[in-house]
Amino acid sequence: MATTAPVHPVDEVPPVRQLAAFGLQHVLAMYAGAVAVPLIVGGAMKLSPADLAYLITADLLVCGIATLIQCVGFWRFGVRLPIMQGCTFAAVSPMVLIGTTDGGLPAIYGSVIVAGLAIVLLAPVFGKLLRFFPPLVTGTVILIIGVSLLPVAGNWAAGGVGSKDFGEPKNLALAGFVLAVVLGVQRFAPAFLSRIAVLIGIAVGLAVAVPFGFTDFGGVGDADWIGISTPFHFGAPSFHASAIISMLVVALVTMTETTGDFIAVGEMTDRPIQPRTLADGLRADGLSTVLGGVFNTFPYTAFAQNVGLVGMTRVRSRWVVAAAGGILVLLGLLPKLGAVVAAIPAPVLGGAGLVMFGTVAASGLRTLAEVDFKGNNNLTVVAVSVAVGMLPVGVPTVYEKFPDWFQTVMNSGISAGCLTAIVLNLLFNHLPGKASSAEVAAEPEAASAGA
Repeated sequence: MATTAPVHPVDEVPPVRQLAAFGLQHVLAMYAGAVAVPLIVGGAMKLSPADLAYLITADLLVCGIATLIQCVGFWRFGVRLPIMQGCTFAAVSPMVLIGTTDGGLPAIYGSVIVAGLAIVLLAPVFGKLLRFFPPLVTGTVILIIGVSLLPVAGNWAAGGVGSKDFGEPKNLALAGFVLAVVLGVQRFAPAFLSRIAVLIGIAVGLAVAVPFGFTDFGGVGDADWIGISTPFHFGAPSFHASAIISMLVVALVTMTETTGDFIAVGEMTDRPIQPRTLADGLRADGLSTVLGGVFNTFPYTAFAQNVGLVGMTRVRSRWVVAAAGGILVLLGLLPKLGAVVAAIPAPVLGGAGLVMFGTVAASGLRTLAEVDFKGNNNLTVVAVSVAVGMLPVGVPTVYEKFPDWFQTVMNSGISAGCLTAIVLNLLFNHLPGKASSAEVAAEPEAASAGA
């Protein structure tokens, strides 16, 4: 009697009810970060409320399409892992500079399209660099990803950057309540409910927030029922050399960050990244970035916020995240639905974010636990890499006197820490140098044994 090969957890398709719940959980985890980039760029360019709303719906639509490409995949596009896609924050500063001084949105979209094509072409090259990511480097990078995200959760918990009541005790109390609900559900609820602990925490937090005046749904009534993003809504793209160069630097940064996210999810799902799958995933990033330039939005990358959710819930199916991509497409086509999600107050997201982002950092520590730290310099590699990665997180203005290209690379703690870990690993563990203390200690023993 023939037996069917077991399906890997990444390829399992849960029942529709679970797909919807797990997928919505991923959307809520990344929604605030997803809409932040168009809000920041559009606000800096002083766009009208109508244009800002258009940027957001376009962003959500392409977020969903990019996620589907990454999770489902076709031909050599897509890593086929549970990876959410969103606009990269690494591109914010260059895009604001381009948009306010060098041609507006058409110049931004021209540089984004060129950067996306460059990522597609460079993807196979990056795929061959996977051998430079041993557990020492990957564990360090995953740790940095998690720790660098914690200030995001902290800002949400305090009320959201720029809010009038930032830091009010009531905001932190609501965030703490949501965190307690998430932990309680995860600890005491049945298996299925524990896997949607974040969704339940956000739902309960929202139910408490509304009567206490944390939010209102006034914006829902003003939102349109249907909104479709048309190509080049803000005009045909223009191509400026300076804008393209700065966006190519961003492309290299996002490829480095995405590689770290892919490796993290690969380890969490027991499907380690291979050179070919890394290239396929980066190629999908490039295609999504080109689509972003065509459909009035920005460069796309793997969203680190959702890496923690995969580790925390232990739901490894890529079809769950594909369902989240489908929900994002709906939100992009139905602005009224998007307005409902946007009404969730920041402290509610902050309480959930604390446990999710902490899970990413803990996953990095778990990987580092497999590394040998005796008689070598591996501890130095981790220490300096984490320090360099945390520097722009703790002191955001530390590099403001440096050239723009340097700031683009180093202001991202993830890319700064990743590059440092790769270089130090090569320096201490691959280049010929002095013998390690373990080797020195072994020499007298070998001599005495020979005698």
